[in-house]
Amino acid sequence: MQAETATAAATGDYTHEIEQWRAKRTANLTSPTGWLSLIGLEWLQEGANRVGSASDNDILLKAGPAHLGVVTLGKDGALHIALDDKAGATIDGKSVRAATLIDDMHAGEATPTTVAFGNANFYVIERDGRKALRVKDSDAETRKDFLGIDYFPIDPSWRVVADWVPFDPPHKLEIGSVIGTIDKVDVPGKAVFQRNGHTFELLPYQEEPGGELFFVLADRTSGKETYGAARFLYAALPKDGKVVLDFNKAYNPPCAFTPFATCPLAPPENRLDVAVTAGEKKYRGGHH
Repeated sequence: MQAETATAAATGDYTHEIEQWRAKRTANLTSPTGWLSLIGLEWLQEGANRVGSASDNDILLKAGPAHLGVVTLGKDGALHIALDDKAGATIDGKSVRAATLIDDMHAGEATPTTVAFGNANFYVIERDGRKALRVKDSDAETRKDFLGIDYFPIDPSWRVVADWVPFDPPHKLEIGSVIGTIDKVDVPGKAVFQRNGHTFELLPYQEEPGGELFFVLADRTSGKETYGAARFLYAALPKDGKVVLDFNKAYNPPCAFTPFATCPLAPPENRLDVAVTAGEKKYRGGHH
């Protein structure tokens, strides 16, 4: 009887942990600057790019002043913005008329230069040598009309303790994205686990040196009960040759909620021939 009580308590603790994780996940997603606030991904052309909400601009914003200003992209990739007199915008919180724009790939530990106007803002991202304005608006319809996240029931059996097989040197893995880019990433090892008498492997990479393991995966539910391109899963660094894969924390990439994100796709090596009936399901309000 004591063992049963202990098991029930442990299950209750685990359920509570997953429920807390879900609440934090929803809070991040729905925050004023979360992925649901995206309203644009606008690719810059070399030279002058006139930006604003009026139809005579090169880049048409869904929010903000009619004429915000001009973003100039140099041959060397340097970016500069000159704001219109009546724009009423700020650059990194300051009321200045012009500035150099630092994109997300060159900002280092800092954040990229942010141009804010009303409830909206943008900063520059670089992907595969191309640069784009990532535009956010806390009043975005995707945020205001968010339908919530659907999940499979919490299932402790999907908290898998896998064997960790390190690679020395790291293997290379090609990760495609929804916008057609391909990144080559270093894979420090593989997680190997058993399910229903079969053995499966997953290859992670680290988004930053020494960071958690990041898995971009698909399975038999992908495109049916779950988002087709991939789901994401983080895992703590291996300990004593083991790594914990908690598929109850498998979640949808931003692309499941907005057409303006640049998400990675599950590589063939991470397409599991099993239905992972845990974690997030497909978003009901999805655009595709």
